[in-house]
Amino acid sequence: MTTSTALHACNEFGQPVGLPLIDWTPRQLPPSVPMVGRYCRVEPIKAELHAEQLFEANGDDAGGKNFTYLFANPPSSFAEYREWVEKMSVSKDPMMHAIVDLESDRAVGVASFMRMDPNFGTIEVGNINFSPRLQRTRAATEAMFLMMRRAFDELGYRRYEWKCDSLNAPSRAAALRYGFTFEGIFRKAVVYKNRSRDTAWFSITDSEWPQVKSAFEHWLDPENFDAQGTQRDSLGTLMARHRQAGSGAEKAAA
Repeated sequence: MTTSTALHACNEFGQPVGLPLIDWTPRQLPPSVPMVGRYCRVEPIKAELHAEQLFEANGDDAGGKNFTYLFANPPSSFAEYREWVEKMSVSKDPMMHAIVDLESDRAVGVASFMRMDPNFGTIEVGNINFSPRLQRTRAATEAMFLMMRRAFDELGYRRYEWKCDSLNAPSRAAALRYGFTFEGIFRKAVVYKNRSRDTAWFSITDSEWPQVKSAFEHWLDPENFDAQGTQRDSLGTLMARHRQAGSGAEKAAA
């Protein structure tokens, strides 16, 4: 792929146009194989493997708070939840994955690749539901990193998206912590649960990925945690540091 620090090129009429991608070819869809890290395994969801474990983990969210900003409602029974998992297991888009904590070897959350456009090289992560057992753990952060790594390193996508209800403050904060750039609000974009939703858009591009990846790798390194498991450097701090370094390198090369 042709790279440049310029923002655009000009055609024969002197009009600004996008930079040429001489060797661009459509990407492949994500394969249905697990992504394995130090702390978690992210694998295609299957009812017989994950439904019971996920239903149990979600039971820790007794009031159903995690479902406020999801399109689905909290399941009223295990049978209802298993039916949802079975439906998701055969869906091609979204492509739902279970997040398995390696220490317990149990599924504790879900996330999906969705709105995949191989022709343009864009892919979104969504339908994220971290049970209380997964929230604020290294496994939760690593799961997001593993999915990004598949999109960028394994498949060569150009753009990785995160979208959420604009009122979902925790999701917006998570997107920034994970290295996404806020792009704006799409007003009255969605109707769900009989209410209107303005959608906040975030993205990471392939040119930003090297710095984002370095920040994740630094944060996930066991050396970044003391004997009590407390982080030495926060991921937000590392993202800012690595992006600043990447920006400096681009300016030096210009």
